[in-house]
Amino acid sequence: MAVPFIDLRRLEPDFLERWLELCREHTEAAHFVGGPPVARLEAALVEETGVAGAVNCGNGTDALQLALKAVGVGPGDRVLVPNATFWATFEAVVNVGARPVTVDIDGDDLQMDFELFVKAVEAHDPAAAILVHLYGWGSARLADFRAFASREGLPLVEDAAQAWGVQFRGESVFRGAQISTLSFYPAKVLGACGDAGAVLCSTEELTDTVRSLANHGRTAHYSHGRVGWNSRMGGLDAAFLSLSLEYFPQRLASRRKLAERYRQVLPGLGIRAVAPPEGFEENAYLNVTLHPAADRPRVEARLKEAGIGFANTYPQSLSSQAGAEGHLEAHVGGDRADLLARQVLNLPLFAYMTEAEQDEVFRALEGAAPN
Repeated sequence: MAVPFIDLRRLEPDFLERWLELCREHTEAAHFVGGPPVARLEAALVEETGVAGAVNCGNGTDALQLALKAVGVGPGDRVLVPNATFWATFEAVVNVGARPVTVDIDGDDLQMDFELFVKAVEAHDPAAAILVHLYGWGSARLADFRAFASREGLPLVEDAAQAWGVQFRGESVFRGAQISTLSFYPAKVLGACGDAGAVLCSTEELTDTVRSLANHGRTAHYSHGRVGWNSRMGGLDAAFLSLSLEYFPQRLASRRKLAERYRQVLPGLGIRAVAPPEGFEENAYLNVTLHPAADRPRVEARLKEAGIGFANTYPQSLSSQAGAEGHLEAHVGGDRADLLARQVLNLPLFAYMTEAEQDEVFRALEGAAPN
């Protein structure tokens, strides 16, 4: 049995019929950009997370750039980012004219190291920092990050592209954030039918600023109080996301069950499966296993032979990317992110993946661990 790394076609029995009816309804009403579908989705995001406001936008990268500009980041500023994450976090800083400072990760939770973060603030006087909730959980020191940033008056943007549905200390991980960003890329746990994103804000003032920036800096239809750009969400994407939200609890439960089963079985096969830190209930966006760097190619070869999909999320640190040259202000810490890049391996994990498919993964891994 071939097992894909991800399968976006696993939908509920009535989902497609309902979606096609929505397509007809919104096409007849010409709800193509903005309009009622987008407003309904924003209201749902606020209700689900408990934040003050939500602004939908074109994609997750735009969401980061909107958040950075909304908190005042501009040309020549320095912004702290974790050295292990997707490239969009780095390029968003560069795209608003600022200079990234990469900070190494904690070897346990695989998120930005808090102690190094404090040193980086002292050494580089950043205008803002981006904290990424990577892999479907977040930092064990999340409360410390937020408290320190608040004391220092440092804007903290929380890149939550992988974190929809994550709970921290019994609440949505978005509650308590100053400003956070979402990606609704189709492969996310809550995905659109195309590119889409959102910015979640803790105040009405931030919400208004982001909304203006995402719509040409408008203060009225032909009045422009700032220079923004066009990053508006389409009506069909919003409708697809709102419909998906109705089914999200079932999808989340399916993913979490599979993630927990991985953590129960894999250690018996000699494979380290990383678990979320205490205080987090993950969304099971990714299964994360770690392998000795010299042994990982052998494990990958076994999976390929068995027809099992896998990924390396992510195979390079930000500071080691060719595109960082000329833009990277500094790196703080050591090489734990580079070590992670050589060790990480992600196994198939998606909503409604079957236990039989998961058993195929386990069979392919039998004997794969080093002696």
